[in-house]
Amino acid sequence: MDTKLKADIAESAVITALLKRGFTVLKPIGDRLPYDLALDVRGKLLRVQVKSAWYYNGSYTVDSRRTKTNRREMRRARYDEKDFDFAILHIDNPDTFYVMPSSVFATYRSGISLVETEKRQRKPRSALYRERWDLLSKWAVQPETAE
Repeated sequence: MDTKLKADIAESAVITALLKRGFTVLKPIGDRLPYDLALDVRGKLLRVQVKSAWYYNGSYTVDSRRTKTNRREMRRARYDEKDFDFAILHIDNPDTFYVMPSSVFATYRSGISLVETEKRQRKPRSALYRERWDLLSKWAVQPETAE
């Protein structure tokens, strides 16, 4: 399965999960923005980047960088914390989601480990965000910060 198809499947799974949880989902046209979806949460727009995980070396991994390709080259760059509000990381089969604030996501340099086994003694910090859908609703009630 190519990466574009895998990304489309992840995005569809995330949209379905959000709709089942009562969120209003907006889908931007095109793929030029640094986020894939927007949510209307109590009148505030929340920007969401969707990432698909793959199984590698005993755990699931998500690339924390953006990838831009054209016919001649592939470029990768790190996201900035201000590019989106949350990243939702998707593991296929069974559908598992990590809901991670952009401030946490942006601290990863290239890859994020998602360990789905209980045998590991020390869990990665990503485990704090497994199925944390509540963070999306809490985001909308945060006071506005002056810049």
